[in-house]
Amino acid sequence: MDAPHAADALALPAPAKINLFLHVIGRRGNGYHELESLVVFADVGDRLTAEPSTELTLEIAGPHAAGLDAGPENLVMRAARALQSRVDGAPGARMRLEKNLPVASGIGGGSADAATAIKLLARLWGVHPGEHDLSGLALDLGADVPVCLFGRPAMMHGIGERLAPVSGLPAMAAVLVNPGISVSTPEVFNARSGGFTPSIDAAALPDEGAAWRALIENCHNDLEAPARALVPAVGEVIHTLSASAGCRLRRMSGSGATCFGIYDDAESAASAAAAISTAHPGWWVRACRFGGSSGG
Repeated sequence: MDAPHAADALALPAPAKINLFLHVIGRRGNGYHELESLVVFADVGDRLTAEPSTELTLEIAGPHAAGLDAGPENLVMRAARALQSRVDGAPGARMRLEKNLPVASGIGGGSADAATAIKLLARLWGVHPGEHDLSGLALDLGADVPVCLFGRPAMMHGIGERLAPVSGLPAMAAVLVNPGISVSTPEVFNARSGGFTPSIDAAALPDEGAAWRALIENCHNDLEAPARALVPAVGEVIHTLSASAGCRLRRMSGSGATCFGIYDDAESAASAAAAISTAHPGWWVRACRFGGSSGG
């Protein structure tokens, strides 16, 4: 491992994770749900910087930094310590997180931050995966961390440990909207009722844009109904997106409360985002792009 120098300060984006659909397909004996989800990454997100230091520290800034603890239980710090413990002689790092994404919002902000910390510190410390046992590190930090570490559009299965890259997924213009309310993932799962959604045959997955769009439209998010029951504002966001000009599809991401709308082009998405922001100044609203080669 090469010794770091002061000029080695690095930065990486931590893009928002979007579940284009999310199916609950079963439940394990230990109570964990088996999931099936198509995950993409938006071109908006947090940003993490790191520079060499003798200690491991974290500073949090940005519009959504308020209330976040930069102490040892922060997911970025946990990821950093987990990597450090697997690498003999790993030094410290001075990290700074620019928190642009709402907290507990269903778009993987914390998971993306943790995954980015692993990537960033591996570069800063000269860690080569083939020389160190990093197996299990990401999943130990959370179900969404492996796919965020993967950083490319993928089908996610199990509790997040099984990933398969997808091809031919079109780039999509979109608007992300969060009503400013945090949602508890365990509460959403506990509020879910009914059976399970049949799994999609992997051999039947598309490899070109039009077929992907059709599949996405025919799928859903099994957590949307219980999230709407717990947080009625999710329903208001869905209704607002549905009523916006040019919205072709609207859906909740993850366990909420962030929802997305898909539009024909970037201009339509930008116009819709502006209109929604004006009508709901307290909401977090961002036009973005995802799918294709965006994110990661």
